[in-house]
Amino acid sequence: MNKQELIEIRNDFPILAEKVYNKDLIYFDNAATTQKPRCVVEKIEQSYYHYNANIHRGAHFLSIKATEAHEAARTSVAEFLGATKREEIIFTRGTTEAINLVATSFGEAFCKPGDEIIVSVLEHHSNIVPWQMLCERKGLKLRVISINDRGELDLEVYKTLLNEKTRIVSVAHVSNVLGTINPVKEIIRLAHEKDIPVLIDGAQSVPHIHVNVTELDADFYVFSAHKIYGPTGIGALYGKEKWLNAIPPYQGGGEMIKSVTFEKTTYNELPFKFEAGTPDYIGSTAFAEALRYVQQIGMDKIAAYEHELLSYGTERLMEIEGMRIIGTAREKSSVISFLVGNIHPYDIGMLLDKLGIAVRTGFHCAQPLIDSLGIPGTVRASFAFYNTKEEIDAFITALKRVVGMLS
Repeated sequence: MNKQELIEIRNDFPILAEKVYNKDLIYFDNAATTQKPRCVVEKIEQSYYHYNANIHRGAHFLSIKATEAHEAARTSVAEFLGATKREEIIFTRGTTEAINLVATSFGEAFCKPGDEIIVSVLEHHSNIVPWQMLCERKGLKLRVISINDRGELDLEVYKTLLNEKTRIVSVAHVSNVLGTINPVKEIIRLAHEKDIPVLIDGAQSVPHIHVNVTELDADFYVFSAHKIYGPTGIGALYGKEKWLNAIPPYQGGGEMIKSVTFEKTTYNELPFKFEAGTPDYIGSTAFAEALRYVQQIGMDKIAAYEHELLSYGTERLMEIEGMRIIGTAREKSSVISFLVGNIHPYDIGMLLDKLGIAVRTGFHCAQPLIDSLGIPGTVRASFAFYNTKEEIDAFITALKRVVGMLS
């Protein structure tokens, strides 16, 4: 991206002009959540002010207009992911609920005592705990793919874990801690050789790289709007039609039914079978607006620029004595986790905050990974396309000052 493009993009995000402790805000916590462009916030306002009405059920003008906007948003998500059918997109509250939906419904339909679920050591808690809960309910075993010294999944170990007891594989496309881009297409191919379905957690991949679920041949793919410049509290589950038809509803209530009597309930068709209650029809339109925004910039352009930031940030960080970057995979997204000497990551993060720089510290909801590495946590700087090399320079200057104070 050239300088003028960056200026225009940054002007779309008013929060980037905020001051923190009288310092210019430098926001490097994009893996936790991204900031929102004006068009997304304005879409929320427009929806509430001009066609707010409950959807699908009303015959009046506002309800019809709101319904059309919500279903157009579903189409936008399907097209963004490269899904072949819009009915394969289920709106959820986010990645976490989407994984819980699959773990509960798939587990109910297809898992029995003695079966096995495969995850990886890189997973966010959201892709561990729901499967552990399923294992406890159904008497299953959780199997874990290990990593090498660079933070890459060991595919040879993965191959040994796949067997006739494996019911589903669930792995992240991109690690939220190490930035590792996992070879999910190969992971899916190997599982499919044994007729095993695969869920991919795309929370950290969809904002940064082009994703096509049809090309990947993913059975399930999940992500959250707030990670890709959209509103909080909404996300999407892509599921192949054959699986969504085969598993029972996750929740019961209005909208997910065709008919209800006290003797029997008949469930609705896809996608409504999995969308009980009033959906976030305001959030869905803002979600679609966020996707349009990044598509206008271009996902390939975003990926290339963020890779520049990653390379530049990595190079500058290595100037600092005692620097240890955690995660050096050959294929990485724009995330750098690091430690400096024996300084606790929280102390670094707290002092950087006083200098106007927002980074994340701790185990980043990936405690099993951090424990396996034998470290107390990391400082994590995560970049988005609205960040600049000048911000990285300011970050390095501040970090050198902080390290000097704490050493």
